[in-house]
Formats: sequence, C-alpha cells, structure tokens
Amino acid sequence: MRRRSLYFQGDRRVEVRRETIAAPAEGQLLVGAICSGISSGTELLFFRGEVPEKMLADASIPALQESTGFPLRYGYALAGEVLAAGSTSLEAWVGRKVFAFHPHESHFLATPDQLHPIPSGITPENAVLLPNMETAVNLLLDGRPLLGERVLVLGQGIVGLLATFLLARSPLAALVTADGYPARRSISRMLGAQSSLDPKQLSDPAAAIFPLEVAEGGGAADLIFELSGNPAALNLAIARAGYDSRIVIGSWYGSKPVELDLGGRFHRNRIRLISSQVSTLAPARRGRWDPARRLRLAWEMLELLPAAELITHRFPLKAAGEAYRMLDENPGEALQVVLTYNGK
Repeated sequence: MRRRSLYFQGDRRVEVRRETIAAPAEGQLLVGAICSGISSGTELLFFRGEVPEKMLADASIPALQESTGFPLRYGYALAGEVLAAGSTSLEAWVGRKVFAFHPHESHFLATPDQLHPIPSGITPENAVLLPNMETAVNLLLDGRPLLGERVLVLGQGIVGLLATFLLARSPLAALVTADGYPARRSISRMLGAQSSLDPKQLSDPAAAIFPLEVAEGGGAADLIFELSGNPAALNLAIARAGYDSRIVIGSWYGSKPVELDLGGRFHRNRIRLISSQVSTLAPARRGRWDPARRLRLAWEMLELLPAAELITHRFPLKAAGEAYRMLDENPGEALQVVLTYNGK
C-alpha cells in the first residue's frame, strides 16, 4: 500500500511524499493516522533549519533515529487506529485507538511496545497533547515547586500553558505568567494564573509582578520556568530571580546563540540554572520515578485539561506547508495546530 509522509527540507519548506509501505510482518501492527500535533517550538527550528547538524532527531524515540540532515521526517504526537496485525496473537489490537511518538505520516508499522492505547475519556485529537503534557510534568518534577512559593512562567505557548495548568494545582503563594500575545495571556489566566503580563512589564526592575500581599523581600521569584524559546528571556529570568532561587530552562534554542549576564546579581544571589528535557528524568528522581510513571501521570492530567481551548487550528496533511508558514510568520494566531489525514 501507499502512505503519505511529511519531510522537512530545512529552508522553510516541507514536502508530502507518497511512499510504499509493506504489510505488517510477524509482531507488527499497521496504524492509520487520524491526526497528529505540531510541536511548534521544536518543529519550527527544523522548518527554519535552525538545528545543530549531525545529531539524532531524538535519541529517546525509536522512530526518530535519523540524523538531523535534510530532508528529514519529524514529529512525535500522532493519534491513529490499528488497521491490521501481522500475527494472530496481536489481532486484539485491531480497531484500537492508539497514540505513538511518531513522525507525521498517514500509515506506519509499529510493535505493540511503541503504541499507547488512548484512554476512553480522551479523544484522538486531544491525545496529541500528550507529549507536551509529559514535558510539563517533567518541568515540575525538575523545578519542584514548594508550598507558598512565588512562581513566574516565561512563555505561554502550549508547553507554557500546560505547565501553568499543572502549577495552578499546587499550593503556591502566587503564579504569574508572561507572554507577548494577549490571546495566550487570556488562556493563561483561564488555566489558573493569577495574572499574565506582557514581557515588557518585566523589563522594568521597579515594576511589581506579584500581588502585594505575597511580595515581601522585594517580590522576587522563588522559581522561574523559561519556556519562551527566546534566548533573551534568560537574562529577564535572572533579573527577576530572588536569592537561592531556581530557573528551570525548558526551552530548546537550537543553533540560536545565548548570551547571559552572569555578573554580580547572578553570583551573589546564588541562582541555580536547571536544564529540563523530557527525554530523561533527573537523576535525583530516578529512585521512585521512571518514564512509565511519568507518562501515566501525563494521561491523568490530560483528562482534566480543557483541551478544546488549546487546539486552535486544523490543516489536512496536504496543506502542512500552510500550517508551518502560519506558525512561522504569525505565531500569535495559534496554539496547538493539528494535522488531519482524512482530507488527504
């Protein structure tokens, strides 16, 4: 049979290719895609060609073991249905709705351990938010928000919003977010932020950002999440961080240079910079956490999420180029963009 696969060209172009796919062999399942989610932060780096050369697309995902040279298949948020099984022992899978960390393509072969049955309370479209929810869970595991802390989240793209949703369920003294787009700030407040500011409001060191009743000690943040994808935001985070505070860096900047002001304020305040990346768990968590436990929690949080507020655009796979151009040129127009496969 034939399938349609999306390839990044690295020069702000994508191409949908038609390819031949074999029937499932012994131990394999054939999955037909229903929809897949675009991870705008990471995938725009591929779309623009802003990724380091000669690295694996994702060393932790079997379907993404290709080098980052172009053309390149990418994507890791696909929901589909099992259409056929290569052995009678797997026939119970046929008809199941499943999630896979897999590139954007209409059909693919997988083994059962590469597929995750979608819980009955979650639609296939909402399931494409799972990787970003898992990332948000990982961010909180790395940041370890404490009772009564003042928390600032920079960036309210989809990962930032999901982190805000999780943080709002913690007993914090204050939760403030920042993003340059008014629509995102509105959703941020809906998900539980006490206030959501334009980043320009943070650049004035005299401007208060936390409510007065919790702003003792100058109102500096105890914990900051940098999720904007903008390297300049790191200096903004340092400027707003308090003594012995933590800055969790969840953004991946690709090949974009990062210039940090690590002068007196950074050293005297003993500020800690923490790298957070979902492909691994922090060593300090591995005694009681593993990826399976983290994924189960992500599914549970996804069932509680008002996902319909976050999925803003849908494009058929054949119009994927339009989707990426919109995200590249007008990022404030969209949050989660979904590719669909029944429209060819």
